[in-house]
Amino acid sequence: MRETSLSTEAAAYIQARAAGFQPATGIILGTGLGALAREVEVEVEISYADIPYFPVSTVESHAGRLLLGYLNGAKVAVLQGRFHYYEGYSMAEVVMPVRVLKLLGIQQLFISNAAGGLNPDFELADLMLLDDHINLQPTNPLVGPNDPALGPRFPDMFAAYDPALLARAETAARRLGQAATTRRGVYAAVPGPMLETPAEYRYLRAIGADAVGMSTVPEVIAARHLGLPVLAVSVITDLCFAPHLKPVALADILAAAARAEPRLSALMKTVLAG
Repeated sequence: MRETSLSTEAAAYIQARAAGFQPATGIILGTGLGALAREVEVEVEISYADIPYFPVSTVESHAGRLLLGYLNGAKVAVLQGRFHYYEGYSMAEVVMPVRVLKLLGIQQLFISNAAGGLNPDFELADLMLLDDHINLQPTNPLVGPNDPALGPRFPDMFAAYDPALLARAETAARRLGQAATTRRGVYAAVPGPMLETPAEYRYLRAIGADAVGMSTVPEVIAARHLGLPVLAVSVITDLCFAPHLKPVALADILAAAARAEPRLSALMKTVLAG
């Protein structure tokens, strides 16, 4: 399959630069959440623009770099910036980095994103551990011919978010004193790039969503197709319910993400340490 071939060439380029370094965990950092990358003991840094066939980040706050190195003693591959369907990329392009990370040898995938909070119990800058999702994007990365080298035609999504990783994250939150600001919930993925209307927020809450965003679900689908366990965390960067609902600027989202970043970084490092 064409996507497999392109991913293989991209992975081969990275492996040639990596001098034998093989990551065990992949980490995708979302909007405004790049600070964790500064804590990586970097062995190799590669711009997305240098990797054959790799997409290039177009969104503000997405640095567009792949970092290979150590985080809290664990071997990691960190994607400092992701790709979205609303940028004009195909779903195959959106999830290409996940497939490349799998070829590099990762055994689990951690994902972060910025999301709007729909659950009235949530507070600004809370962390939400994803335990399920609702896919409202117009397509997904498995549409089309299936490549059995990647995974089965009909991958099961019953436990899309790995229960063991979720349990470790909740234990880590308690150990770090973050239990009061770490939630669990359902993430709804919408196409974007516009934010939702008040009626759409009410609809999303009515169908069972606790948070809404424009990413993550395609990557999770691709990861589960590949057999990779996933841990995903949303940072609640705006509150999408009365009486807190109001117009939101990107600067507000980035400010809320910055408030939560130290807790997100500590949580991921603790989960990595086991």
